[in-house]
Amino acid sequence: MTIRFQHVDAFTDQAFAGNPAGVCLLEAAAPAAWMQKVAAELGFSETAFPVRRPDGEYDLRWFAPSAEVDLCGHATLATAHTLWELDEFSPAEPARFHTKSGLLTATKRGDWIELDFPASAVEPVPPPVDLLKALGLRATFVAKTRFDYLVETESESAVRSAAPDFIALRRFGVRGVMVTARSETSQFDFVSRFFAPGVGVDEDPVTGSAHCALAPYWRRKLGKDELVGHQASARGGVVRCLVRGNRVVLAGHAVTIVRGEWVAA
Repeated sequence: MTIRFQHVDAFTDQAFAGNPAGVCLLEAAAPAAWMQKVAAELGFSETAFPVRRPDGEYDLRWFAPSAEVDLCGHATLATAHTLWELDEFSPAEPARFHTKSGLLTATKRGDWIELDFPASAVEPVPPPVDLLKALGLRATFVAKTRFDYLVETESESAVRSAAPDFIALRRFGVRGVMVTARSETSQFDFVSRFFAPGVGVDEDPVTGSAHCALAPYWRRKLGKDELVGHQASARGGVVRCLVRGNRVVLAGHAVTIVRGEWVAA
């Protein structure tokens, strides 16, 4: 079995920054167990598996190293970038992906790719026992989305210096935990980091799907529909956000790092 493969750095316009993703272009649907093994072998935060449908649209699934995930921004961005780069369809056409989170679209706007994703509701909750201890942070607000916990802390500096206990974070039964604060510079509106040891990713470099919750949350606090988020991981990345009702448009760049073939069955 030979499958075309690309390694793409997403939410960055420079190689070796942003969030790396694998994209495996399948000719037909593959067994979930095989896709999980591929994702574990590659070790990226997520690997995407698009399959072209008869109507020219795509079925799309994403796998972290230890589990399938229901929504992923950076690997969707990487997939759209790959399909346009390999001339699978015209850059004038939006890419349409059928996923476990419904229909997602990607549109090319010059050097930017815009993703139309569902907004994630943020519901305030009492901090679970030992969550803040595991993060090593003081919280000004704690909430839960359908996938993750959201923790606002007192400063950007606290976000950047956080050193979580990843073993402890695995115990909370969620995909991940995002920590966030208002930006201390005018370049960005907010900063964040995202920890997901429960699915095999201690720290995700840039998390598009987290911004489906972060953008509406900061829209309410800052009173603006258009925001720029900086994910302050070691690699770092920038996500432009536009909140439109119950949808969020996420925009970023992508850079191809490796192109090849997956040859093992």
